[in-house]
Amino acid sequence: MRYDVIIIGAGPGGIFSAYELLQKNSDLKVAVFEAGHALDRRKCPIDGDKIKTCIGCKNCSIMSGFGGAGAFSDGKYNITNDFGGTLYEYIGKKQALDLMHYVDEINMKYGGEGTKLYSTAGSKFKTLCIQNDLHLLDASVRHLGTDINYVVLENLYSYLKEKVDFFFDTYVETVCKLADGFEVKCKDNTYECTKCVVSVGRVGSKWMEKVCKELRINTKSNRVDIGVRVELPATVFAHLTDELYESKIVYRTEKYGDKVRTFCMNPKGAVVNENTNGIITVNGHSYEDPAKHTENTNFALLVAKNFSEPFKDSNGYGESIARLSNMLGGGVIVQRFGDLIRGRRSTPSRIEEAFITPTLNATPGDLSLVLPKRILDGIIEMIYALDKVAPGTANEDTLLYGVEVKFYNMEVEVDDKLETCHKGMYIIGDGSGITHSLSHASASGVHVARDIVEQFAM
Repeated sequence: MRYDVIIIGAGPGGIFSAYELLQKNSDLKVAVFEAGHALDRRKCPIDGDKIKTCIGCKNCSIMSGFGGAGAFSDGKYNITNDFGGTLYEYIGKKQALDLMHYVDEINMKYGGEGTKLYSTAGSKFKTLCIQNDLHLLDASVRHLGTDINYVVLENLYSYLKEKVDFFFDTYVETVCKLADGFEVKCKDNTYECTKCVVSVGRVGSKWMEKVCKELRINTKSNRVDIGVRVELPATVFAHLTDELYESKIVYRTEKYGDKVRTFCMNPKGAVVNENTNGIITVNGHSYEDPAKHTENTNFALLVAKNFSEPFKDSNGYGESIARLSNMLGGGVIVQRFGDLIRGRRSTPSRIEEAFITPTLNATPGDLSLVLPKRILDGIIEMIYALDKVAPGTANEDTLLYGVEVKFYNMEVEVDDKLETCHKGMYIIGDGSGITHSLSHASASGVHVARDIVEQFAM
């Protein structure tokens, strides 16, 4: 079967690429291949009652399927070049921001209307952070919430499915270059296309490395982010989250000079499991609907690690730490901050006696047996630094879940069109190693779609 365009991956990059292709040329024959489930079948079996921990599904409904890993991750679209990826280095800062605003308009059109756009512009907390050697990054943040984000995805799929062929639960084994396009091989069938857009997300990082090696596409080592997810009473950060919702704060440690940053802040949200290639890690999300709010706020504290010679496998390093956590805790480990400082493990009774109720059923344990000392020291320093701008962060009962790992694909060599050395093959989204967020991934999809339409018009 021959298509004009085949898109591999139905995450935000793939979705917005397909959307823009149809907007610009509805006559194009487009197919989207996705290893995960359709949106209505994406349901994690953990119910907190019969199934309390990850059972290792073949396709993790949290990480893959229509909407990608961002489908259940709070629906935060950060409109900024300060974080979320380096797309602007390829297409320019103004173009990148324009595309992110365009994505925001589409989200509003398809169900996100009425949600709030937060901004750090003119915030008094920027001064407060600087006074305490913390740095608040600039951004406008559209918070859809996991619930409204789901509605937006439903509406986008309803529009796209009438004009695009979707192949769910279809793993693409490899991509081959042909004289007049590309061949996409799946288990049972082979498809051909003139243009190929690869948007496999972080969960597809290993697959992406394999394809780049087979097609001799140059890559370079990227970083891996390792840390914990912090959970504390929502009132502790309310003065920041009420105004900013998401506050990206960076701190440089005194001991090592490493940068520690907050990531994915979820006011009145919940902590959740993630399954990445069989490794159980932790994440968080929250809802727009007040009826689904919790009493807690959670966010990640991450330390970025880059490697060069002789070791270059950043993701392998992160995986080994996550596997150690899984080995000791059977999954995610949770520890009270007070227990960590005292050098003792948390026990079920200590967690139960705390003045905070965990939102994730995790195994009480000792994170100092898992995380490298340098990373753990940085996280502890950051917690004390945050306590100066949000008193209560360093309380005894603050919960730390570990480990949280953000895997990034090797950064793929592409040009300003996000096109590889093989003309007609584009690499977008978080699988490219270039974008690290919903907004940047979505914008990259729009960018390549416009170039493809121009190529077909020639």
